Amino acid sequence: MNAVKSLIGGLALSVAVASATLAAGVDVNASSTGLAMQGYDPVAYFTVGEPTKGDYRITTVYNEATYRFASEENKAAFDANPEAYAPAYGGYCAFGAAMGFKFDGDPTHWKIVDDTLYLNLSKDVQTRWEGDIPGFIDAADEKWTMIADKSPEELQQ
Repeated sequence: MNAVKSLIGGLALSVAVASATLAAGVDVNASSTGLAMQGYDPVAYFTVGEPTKGDYRITTVYNEATYRFASEENKAAFDANPEAYAPAYGGYCAFGAAMGFKFDGDPTHWKIVDDTLYLNLSKDVQTRWEGDIPGFIDAADEKWTMIADKSPEELQQ
């Protein structure tokens, strides 16, 4: 339990530093310019199986955040069914959501589980999350209903 508390404390510090860059929306993790997933293409995880940077000229807005795509085909797929491709918990860290917090999701630390894209904060956090993916997803799904409309800062108080 102390290891989890230490991890959460370290993550809280990361959020405090990073939260100044978040867009006004609280249910999607986006930059101050509204860019989701640091510009990575959410569809590419499903089609090419790896993080792929999107093209700044190929974008769409979903839930008040701008998503970039590597191709017009990926954009069309997203536009037809954004819920199928947008990351869980608005792109916030899946482990953090399981703990009741909103930490930045890093698009290079990801996993698709049951056709849902999950992001995590770091390699270490991803490894911890992978220790009990079903349990952490259940916990995050439950907590997300309570934290989705709160800013990362509100959850630190």
